[in-house]
Amino acid sequence: MWGGRFSKPLDERALHYTTSLPVDRRLFEWDVLGSIAHARMLGRQNIISRTDAEALVAGLVGLLRDSPQLDGAFEDIHSLVEATLGERIGAVAGRLHTARSRNDQVATDTRLFVRAALIEGAAGIVDLQSALVEAAEQCAQAIMPGYTHLQRAQPVLLGHHLLAYMEMLERDLGRLRDAYARADVLPLGAGALAGSPYLLDRQYVAQLLGFSNVSQNSLDAVADRDFLVEHLAALATMAMHLSRLAEELVLWSTAEFGFVSLDESMTTGSSIMPQKRNPDVAELLRGKTGRVYGALLSLLVMLKGLPMSYNRDLQEDKAPYFEALDTVHDGLALAAAMIQGATWRTDRLAQAAADPLIAATDLADHLTQRGLPFRQAHEIVGRIVRAAEAGQRRLDSFTLSELQAFSPLFEGSAVGLQAAQVVAARDVIGGTAPNQVAAQLVFARERLGATREWIDEHIQALPTLESVTAD
Repeated sequence: MWGGRFSKPLDERALHYTTSLPVDRRLFEWDVLGSIAHARMLGRQNIISRTDAEALVAGLVGLLRDSPQLDGAFEDIHSLVEATLGERIGAVAGRLHTARSRNDQVATDTRLFVRAALIEGAAGIVDLQSALVEAAEQCAQAIMPGYTHLQRAQPVLLGHHLLAYMEMLERDLGRLRDAYARADVLPLGAGALAGSPYLLDRQYVAQLLGFSNVSQNSLDAVADRDFLVEHLAALATMAMHLSRLAEELVLWSTAEFGFVSLDESMTTGSSIMPQKRNPDVAELLRGKTGRVYGALLSLLVMLKGLPMSYNRDLQEDKAPYFEALDTVHDGLALAAAMIQGATWRTDRLAQAAADPLIAATDLADHLTQRGLPFRQAHEIVGRIVRAAEAGQRRLDSFTLSELQAFSPLFEGSAVGLQAAQVVAARDVIGGTAPNQVAAQLVFARERLGATREWIDEHIQALPTLESVTAD
């Protein structure tokens, strides 16, 4: 590519050290599609002849239909594509690089890839959300203990607990949609750093490639990797949410909890203990989170010291990004499969929710609703709890007269409080009462439908071989 300037070939060790082909060959399809759009624009603007442009397009189409081996002694995927194109169509292939640099070319390829990956991630989230919603609907009335500090706190519906992850994932979707808007900018035409002396039609290229916007500063266009940082930050948050879900599946599938039984296809055995069924998939969902965090930190550290504009350091953006992307997308699919295959032990959930002290807060609320300041009510019920523990009794076993010995404000409705009553009392928007959870499920279905529409709409904007060659 630069042989005229140098009298020596690149040292083989340096080539091995500097090549990005093992990583960026993943951009092959996007590189070719971007090149087709660029060639068509060059011919349309009479920067090269229409005949040459047509030959370039035909040769590039051939590369997609008959893909070459994506290996060899090439510096990157761009040089492989250009060299292979030259082998197939001859010297005219050299005209393809007119009015562009590998700097704006790789930025374009990466943005094309990222847009598709953001859509793919949204689809993976929808699959997991759908699995959670279906499980919540199937077990909508099952009562379980809610926890704070991993201690039983107040009873909730299992559906309510599962829908908490729906909310986490919905925020993840919002981050992906936001990231899409900033990735949806065409850098091609920025050249190496200063723009182009040719009369380019950048809007035409953007139209062919489905970009909504064109970069406004050539220096920033080739130097910017904020869109990768943003996507990695979203992936890191997604990994954290998957890890929290995995942690609960690990805990709940133990004999000590026994709340859920994971499908055998999502567990493994022990090499020494025949009775074991280990939640290895969930454990690795949790364990791989650190690698995603590391990818984000790697990119941030690499970027923080770079002067304008392009530096070869930017080659190191894709390896951690691709690894994090694959880790999270695989994790979404596996989490959905685990939820779909899970068997919820509603009997064990109900048994745990029948904790003898779980209605304590509602006893305090009972007094507060009758005019006693909550702090005083809290203290009174604390004494009742102490008495119950000392006598190894349940709170629902206290008679009205026994309760009134602690406070005359107690009335008959405080006697024998059960978990179902405690759950039903939380009848506020976002609460765990059955009709509120039913409303949450309806809302969840609506949001799933809206996200599927967003995915379908944005898939249509992605370039294909047919769309970039259509007149």
